[in-house]
Amino acid sequence: MADIDLYGVFVPALLVWAVVAFLLNLVLRRLIGALGLYRLVWHRALFDLCLYLVCLGGVVTLAGRLT
Repeated sequence: MADIDLYGVFVPALLVWAVVAFLLNLVLRRLIGALGLYRLVWHRALFDLCLYLVCLGGVVTLAGRLT
């Protein structure tokens, strides 16, 4: 796994991808809430966790293909 250099501070790449996935997750959660799709979900916290993991997997896969 590679490190990313941010102004002389080496940050693990997974941390950067996790932050990107978190921001994407925030946008998706607001969209799902605005559309009223949470009423179809049995356990909202579990759904949000799974949504984050799917976002993180997608971001990591996309980052791997771009590098």
